[in-house]
Amino acid sequence: MSLDLDDLWTYLRTRGDPAWKDRPTYLPVFLPTVLDFLDGLSLRITFSVIGEDLERAANRPYLEAISSRGHEVGNHSFHHEPWLHLSGKDELREEVRRAEQAIEGVCGERPVGFRGPGYSWSKTLLEVLVERGYAYDASSLPTFLAPLARLYFLAGSRLGSEERHQRQGLFGSFGDGFRPLKPYYWQVGESRLLEIPVTTLPVLRTPFHMSYLLYLGRRSERLMVGYLRAAVRACLAAGIQPSFLLHPLDFLDAAAAPGLEFFPGMGLSAARKRELVSRALGILGESFHLVPMAEHARRIMALAPDRVEAFA
Repeated sequence: MSLDLDDLWTYLRTRGDPAWKDRPTYLPVFLPTVLDFLDGLSLRITFSVIGEDLERAANRPYLEAISSRGHEVGNHSFHHEPWLHLSGKDELREEVRRAEQAIEGVCGERPVGFRGPGYSWSKTLLEVLVERGYAYDASSLPTFLAPLARLYFLAGSRLGSEERHQRQGLFGSFGDGFRPLKPYYWQVGESRLLEIPVTTLPVLRTPFHMSYLLYLGRRSERLMVGYLRAAVRACLAAGIQPSFLLHPLDFLDAAAAPGLEFFPGMGLSAARKRELVSRALGILGESFHLVPMAEHARRIMALAPDRVEAFA
């Protein structure tokens, strides 16, 4: 279980909305709500946190509460640039290191896991993560729908040619749909790095993270539940323990996230979203033990899977 703690300004920046420069935030509203929600379910998960948010003094009490309430804190980069795969090694080292330091300074723990913003990753990034002793990466989203998701997200945005070039890898490529669904190891020089993909539906490779489920749930809760149960059955049949992903917009309504009214499910109230999230987590909990990513990674490594991927 993981939640990418993408703040309001990160969505606006990716779409090219100049309002992002004022760093608008919903963290003071979102974090107390989601932490109480998870406490109510006795559930501990991984929050992938952006380093730049940790450096803002007003955010620190809310972000510190993540670890004090028993959740894992993962590294989601410092600046949250979904074009991270275009960066050189020195830039990536700085991006990962600065976020690490910010997480340690506020949350009191050194992250062992990384997720690239917008599922952005590269061979060079994996090398940096190995250098810095990370236990796992979770940046892979094996779906064929990435190009469609990118078109949907950027529709109506006012981006220049250079900005569009930066974002042409947002959410991955069609070819990522052929990547493994089960966790596997990257061979990085003489070392290995565990990759835990965000799980998609076996065979079809369509997503079933919470934002996609809410997209279905807005039309019909029965449709959402039926689709999720089908995904669970397919994972059980394929021997896959799913990595399930949440985002802040899975809990917030349009009033709390101005400028993001276009996002799937934003026509639902925050209370209705919490009901649907609770329903989805209950369904997953019927078949799987829901744990943070680091605990999942430790169990995988204890089983010593021998699948090793070459760089692509």
